[in-house]
Order: sequence, then C-alpha cells, then structure tokens
Amino acid sequence: MSDYILEMKHITKEFSGVKALDDVNLQVKKGEIHALCGENGAGKSTLMNVLSGVYPYGTYEGDVEYHGEVCKFHNLRDSEAKGIVIIHQELALSPLLSIAENVFLGNEQLSMKGVIDWTKTRQRAQEMLAKVGLENENVNAPVNSLGVGKQQLIEIAKAMAKKVELLILDEPTAALNDEESRKLLDIMLELKNHGITCIIISHKLNEISYVADAVTVIRDGKTIETLVKGVDDFSEDRVIKAMVGRELTNRYPVREGVTIGDTIFEVKNWNVYHPDDANRQVLKDINIEVKAGEVVGLAGLMGAGRTEFAMSVFGHSYGQKISGTVKINGKEVNLHTVKDAIDNKLAYVTEDRKTNGLILIGDIKENMTIAARPKFFAKRGVINGNEEILAAEEYKKKINVKANSINQVVGSLSGGNQQKVVLAKWMLTQPDVLILDEPTRGIDVGAKYEIYCVINELAKQGKAVIVISSEMPEIIGTCDRIYVINEGEIAGELSSAEVSQEKIMQCVMAHNRKDDGNGK
Repeated sequence: MSDYILEMKHITKEFSGVKALDDVNLQVKKGEIHALCGENGAGKSTLMNVLSGVYPYGTYEGDVEYHGEVCKFHNLRDSEAKGIVIIHQELALSPLLSIAENVFLGNEQLSMKGVIDWTKTRQRAQEMLAKVGLENENVNAPVNSLGVGKQQLIEIAKAMAKKVELLILDEPTAALNDEESRKLLDIMLELKNHGITCIIISHKLNEISYVADAVTVIRDGKTIETLVKGVDDFSEDRVIKAMVGRELTNRYPVREGVTIGDTIFEVKNWNVYHPDDANRQVLKDINIEVKAGEVVGLAGLMGAGRTEFAMSVFGHSYGQKISGTVKINGKEVNLHTVKDAIDNKLAYVTEDRKTNGLILIGDIKENMTIAARPKFFAKRGVINGNEEILAAEEYKKKINVKANSINQVVGSLSGGNQQKVVLAKWMLTQPDVLILDEPTRGIDVGAKYEIYCVINELAKQGKAVIVISSEMPEIIGTCDRIYVINEGEIAGELSSAEVSQEKIMQCVMAHNRKDDGNGK
C-alpha cells in the first residue's frame, strides 16, 4: 500500500490556449501538512481546483489518484463525497445565516421525514465548533457578527462536519492578524494529530516553516521541486530561490538617487468620529507630515486607526464630525469628496482591492484609466479611447503586469497583478501624495519586490508616499520614517536609523500605559 493519500500525475490545464499547468506532479503523504508555494499566477489554486472538481474531469490532462484509485470528479460534491474539502481564500459563508446553519450549509441535518432537524443541527454544530476552539460561541448568532479569524475557523468546522480526510486551505491567513493566524495554524497541527491530511497554499513562509512537513514549489505552471522538513534545506531563503528562480538576497530594494525635499503633505489636529456613533472618537489630534521623495510608514496593531485615518483624509471616505487641516504643497485644501482629493493630487490605494479597488468584471485598461479619465482622457465629456490604450499599455509594461493584453478581465488576474493594476490606476492620476494601504497583502515575495521597486520609483519622482502595513519587517524595510499609531493617536515617531520591531512595540506599550494612567 502506498504511503501517499494523494498523487497528481502529469496534470496539464489550458485556458484559451495558455498553459496554466504544464505536466505538474504532486505527492502528498497521509497525515502530513503539505505546503504549496509559488508566485502569484504560478498555478497553485488552479491545481487545487483540478483536485477538488471545480475544473471537472475531462477539462485537464493527467490523473488524480486518491487512496490509490484514479478519481474522475465532475464537481465539488464528488470530491467532498470522498472526504476532500477545499476552503477558498474568499470564504463561502452566508453572512446573514446563523453559525449552525453555515456549518451544515449544503450538508443539512435531516429528520426521517426529510425536513431539517434543527435540534440535531445546533447540537452537532456545537460539537464541530468545539473541535476548532469555538465552543463558547452562540451557534444561533449570525455569522457576520464574528471577526474574519473566527469565520475562517467556522469554515474548518464546516469541513469537519463533512467527515474531511484531506483539507485544502487556500491562503487561510491572508486577512488575519498574527494572533489569529497562529491560532489557525495550531488547529491545523491538531487536525494532523487526528489523522487529517492538509494542503496549505500560503505566501507567508514563516507559517510554512512552522506547520508544514513538506513544501512543493510551482513556478510558471511547472513543478520545480519538493522539499521535506528534516531532510532538505527548509529555510525561507531556500524556498524563495525555488519560487522566483534566483537568490533574493535583499527582499527590500535599496532606494537610490532620491533627494528628500520640502514638506508637501501635512495633516494637523485631525479628529474623526465613528460613522455609526457620533460620540465615539476614533482618531484624536493626529499630526503628520511627509516630504517630497520621502516614504513614511504608519505602523500599529490591528484596529489602531491607520486605515480610518487614510480613508478620512481621502475625501472623508470614513467617519463623521471630521476636523483638522490638510495642506498639500503648502496650500490648505478641503477634501470633502473623493473628487476633491483626486483634484488636489492625493491618491489612496485601498487595502481591499477586490471590493473597493477594482471593477473585477472590467478589463485592465478600464480599471487603470477610470480614476484619471475625467481629467486626462476626456475632452468636453468625450473619452479619448486611443490615449487610454496607450497609457494602459505603457503602465502594463512599466510595472510588469503579467497578462495576455490590456483587454484581459481583471478578475482573472492573480492577486499580485491585480495589485499592480490598482497601483497603476492611481499613478495615472499623477498624484503628488500616495497613501498605500497594505500594498502587498496576499501576494508573493517576487511580486512584493516589484511593488517595492515601484514605491522607490515614486519616491525618486519626488512624490510623498505613505505606507500602511501590518507586516513590521515591510514597514522597516521600505520607509524612511515611521509614525506609530495606537488607539487612534500618534504613539511615537521613529527614524529609519532607530526603528526596530521592538521599538515599535515599545511605543505601543508606553502609549497604553499613558492611557491607563489617564484613567481611560
């Protein structure tokens, strides 16, 4: 009997004549956690969609062998019947249904008469929640009352209810903070102890080294190699080399040829109240300034108020009772709408590219030019399509968007390439000030490096750049100066020479102690 629970042999999958997978092989041992790594667009999710029946048998070449038997899955139900369950990056939960209803969505607990047995549903949901550490949750509460971290665990409970043997998790921690991520990874290790095999797709190499027994690297639709913990070099640098095809000696490119100029962006005494509660102050007396050619970071814990600050400045997109002054190029400006912000050369790259950053059913050209269209691509209300094409082609090449053409639908691009389209969209508005909110969330090290190069290029052009990131090494590696925000206030300011993860956390802790001393 083979040690392998799963063998995928010579898998080839094409889309419109383009090979997304080219003779890919994968072997997963029973009871192990097997990581799948590769750059955005390498083919990882495509391979898992072949395995789970999202891409049915007959639409690809090669064999999927599960428990030594060739499987011909035509849909998700076929694979789930065999104990293979996939949890996609975009959670498949129904937000207004209860936790119990979501746990058994598509797997309803029926009575002898064929109607849903609600007592059994709630009782079994409680059992499943206990297995993922959520035994104290109210199973009757709507699932949208939970944070993203707990919703991810609900998805795992849902898989457990389907008698899962092989669990596939696609970027399970992309939207989670460090604490939530560690909890989810510990639950994966617990599942392993109970004999459940896991495949995890992740860009977070520290997480892979923590949980994975083996890692298979895919590059450009081909299997590069499989590294086994305890046998091969399992270091982050070794995995990166396999992913990008070269040594990435410095993950943060050196910024050269940049002259720091005068202050061109200044925010003073910025106060914002919660959009749903006029008595709850979210931001208090924020003061920041950014010089031409300078990259300034906003660091802090989740919920510190960094995104709220960026959105409230960008055309009052967040909050109410907003007060304070904004100066751009020494002139006080009123940014009451997003149009005001764009007209005054301020751009904001949102942290949520899929919801607020892109029109997913639109093509690359449309998404790149839409924000700049009224000012740069239209005359007397008539759009100049040729100029749009030329600009989109230029930026596709300039920031290396990997796509067939500028007419490709944005929703079909990998996460890293989608992020580049969002960046191009705001660069085309020719801003003087760019706020980049989590600019590399959910993308691989190679694409991250390219985006850091874009940030350096913007600084070289004399732009003022603000980077918001939950990854402290990223903030430290990319910024000239850092403001630490905690509970809606500036907790400290650090230069690049003195900054470290410890110093950032010291600022946060010192600010917390100050608040406690004030009796907050």
